[in-house]
Amino acid sequence: MNPFSSGTRLRDMIRAIRACKTAAEERGVVRKDCAAIRAAISENDQDYRHRNIAKLMFIHMLGYPTHFGQMECLKLIASPGFPEKRIGYLGLMLLLDERQEVLMLVTNSIKQDLNHTNQYIVGLALCALGNIGSAEMARDLAPEVERLLKFRDPNIRKKAALCSIRIIRKVPDLAENFINPAAALLSEKHHGVLITGVQLCIDLCKISTEALEYFRKKCTDGLVKILKDLTNSPYAPEYDVSGITDPFLHIRLLRLLCALGQDDANASDAMNDILAQVATKTESNKNAGNAILYECVATIMSVEDNGGLRVLAINILGRFLSNRDNNIRYVALNMLMKALAVDSQAVQRHRATILECVKDTDPSIRKRAVELVYLLVNESNVKPMTKELIEYLEASDPEFRGDLTAKICSIVEKFSPEKIWYIDQMLKVLPEAGNYVKDEVWHSLIVVITNASNLHGYAVRSLYRAVQAAGEQETLVRVAVWCIGEYGDMLVNNAGRLDIEEPLTVTESDAVDVVETSIKSHSFDLTTRAMCLIALLKLSSRFPSCSQRINDIIVQYKGSFVLELQQRAIEFNSVIERHQNIRPSLVERMPVLDEATYSGRKAGSLPAAGSTSQGVSVNLPNGVAKPSAAPLVDLLDLSSDDVPAPSSSGGDFLQDLLGVDLAPVSSQSGTNQAQKSGTDVLLDLLSIGTPPANSRPSTTQVSPSNVDIRSPLDLLDRLSSPSAPSVQVSPTAGSSPMLDLLNGFPSSPSIPVTEGNGPAYPSIVAFDSSSLKLTFNFSKQPGNPHTTLIEASFTNKSQEVLTNFIFQAAVPKFLQLHLDPASGNTLPANGNGSITQKLKITNSQHGKKSLVMRIRIAYKVNNKDVLEEGQVNNFPRDL
Repeated sequence: MNPFSSGTRLRDMIRAIRACKTAAEERGVVRKDCAAIRAAISENDQDYRHRNIAKLMFIHMLGYPTHFGQMECLKLIASPGFPEKRIGYLGLMLLLDERQEVLMLVTNSIKQDLNHTNQYIVGLALCALGNIGSAEMARDLAPEVERLLKFRDPNIRKKAALCSIRIIRKVPDLAENFINPAAALLSEKHHGVLITGVQLCIDLCKISTEALEYFRKKCTDGLVKILKDLTNSPYAPEYDVSGITDPFLHIRLLRLLCALGQDDANASDAMNDILAQVATKTESNKNAGNAILYECVATIMSVEDNGGLRVLAINILGRFLSNRDNNIRYVALNMLMKALAVDSQAVQRHRATILECVKDTDPSIRKRAVELVYLLVNESNVKPMTKELIEYLEASDPEFRGDLTAKICSIVEKFSPEKIWYIDQMLKVLPEAGNYVKDEVWHSLIVVITNASNLHGYAVRSLYRAVQAAGEQETLVRVAVWCIGEYGDMLVNNAGRLDIEEPLTVTESDAVDVVETSIKSHSFDLTTRAMCLIALLKLSSRFPSCSQRINDIIVQYKGSFVLELQQRAIEFNSVIERHQNIRPSLVERMPVLDEATYSGRKAGSLPAAGSTSQGVSVNLPNGVAKPSAAPLVDLLDLSSDDVPAPSSSGGDFLQDLLGVDLAPVSSQSGTNQAQKSGTDVLLDLLSIGTPPANSRPSTTQVSPSNVDIRSPLDLLDRLSSPSAPSVQVSPTAGSSPMLDLLNGFPSSPSIPVTEGNGPAYPSIVAFDSSSLKLTFNFSKQPGNPHTTLIEASFTNKSQEVLTNFIFQAAVPKFLQLHLDPASGNTLPANGNGSITQKLKITNSQHGKKSLVMRIRIAYKVNNKDVLEEGQVNNFPRDL
């Protein structure tokens, strides 16, 4: 016989494939066999159809395509005999999945087999439907499966229960049809039917609140009785696992009780006693017993409050932490993290064991233990916990040190009882893991040092000692160099010495040596070396005797290939040699940095960037530019919870709020010249010191009296208050020196005009000045009333060509605005052409609040910058 003919047995094909010595040879064998199977399919060979499908299943398991045999599976399923159906259903489950359209053709065959007189054929149909049934098949065949839940044979009832789980997951609307049959399965004596019935009830509780309430009222007592009998039953060899009676049924019963007892006091009371019995009687020296105990703990943590039970559960988790099995320790740490929110005091008792897990050799356990320790720390235990973690940091693996360092720094910063303790702990962390410390951490340390005026001397001396011992840690060097530059005189003079300090003698030359060594280190990056140059400039004023030596060091970098260092060196050398009279005032100590402001910036509450309609991202101080594809940033997103508290100066508060550096006010004139440009998007839209739209606003005066200093809460109140006065901004008016972006927006009385079958909205003139006219045309997407599409059309009314045209817009927080690029950037004179631009606005308060918008238009006329702006309030109401 031809070894590749359709009559070849499966074992012969397997033997031929295993005999192949290379992958290419195997592909050749498979290819020839697939060709023979295709030939048999085309010839409609019925005698060997089942053998061909068996071969295709093996070929499929090897990873080769077998889609051409799908219809053969359907033909076998339609055969009358059980052997053919068995191969057909097996091929169906293996070669197809629920996404195959061919599967719809088999629905009728499965329905016929579910009603077959042969229970084994019924079982085949249930297995196939439970494995690959789609939502459409579930809807069509759900009545048949529901009927089979009451079938006389327990094996069919078991398979019908498993199939029901598939159906309710695919079509949750059918869950109510299975509530009563599922409840009936809980009284079954057959083990397989009972365990599948419990699983069906668990899934019903997740999907349907009606089922959950029904099982709570009707089934809780019965389930408690089943679990009690199971727990107290004698040795049963049939379902015994390592001496534990039926752990699989144990676990499923506990999971169902967990769902029933959650947020229900009556059900929780009914199961308290049996949960205590399971927790105390189950052996913990067997893996099966540990699985039951874990589920018991999860159930205790989920049911209504019972202090004694929860302490017992947490003690079980504490025993898990001492287990030698890494998996058991890991799941115990996971569960303790959940238990911490329920009973933190009980978890705190196992603090020592949890800290031991931080030193575990398994990286997963170490990481989870550190996360748990972080949650355990509070004001009362922060000192001993931090001490333990820092001691372990010294011996930790390099790959784990970054995560551990981040957690320690966060704990120290969050729970520090006093600033001297904070500084001490950071000076222990920096020498051990300096290069793993993030920038925000050492920035925060500098902020804390500047705010502790009585600790300046102590801090700089401690940092000097630390650098002498661990000068290779770059982050430590940065903090030390900064402090030496600021407080170098206190280092040399031993000023502000505390009683706990040991005597330290440092000369001016020693202090300069530290900075010189750091700047010449090739392992340090540009930031560190630039900080060293600044420190040297400051020390040149604080240490007059070393001024020439410092200047010589700085001069060495005037020829540096790094532009930043070269520029700093040239400027600093000029200050030292030519401007000695003003040098002391130039290098005065930094003012105290506001901790609240820094915390707000670190938390990310300050605005980051503005994006123009032309796709330009604008970087702002202390911010991160968003990609050009992002829609315009929501400029009104101010929250009283996120914004740092206002400082004593109103101008400083506005700078902190916006992250925008405003130049200080001149002492002579009391005003400051702020140069404007068309790309200063956020400054322009917020109208900081800008008069509204004059014909030539290239420069403008900013006075502190013109800056509107209000709390964000007041601004939001004005925005949301329906009685707030409306302030109309004329595009050519110049009376108001500061436009309040957050003025109350009045709702528009415009009503859409109904035409044809749907609402149509009239066009509006959104902006009209002596040189420019802006018209908005509206449309809606079908079935999406919250979104409005706007086509903006710009027309030039003047006799001059407008170039470099840019349109910008801002909306309140309840609106989302997206601007597409404009059709051009040049407007012909006398209305001989137009620029169009599409906008999309999504109104989250549709039907409650109308659309409002602030607009700004920038362009050039005869190479002169012109800015025009206004407020659009006359949108149709139903938008």
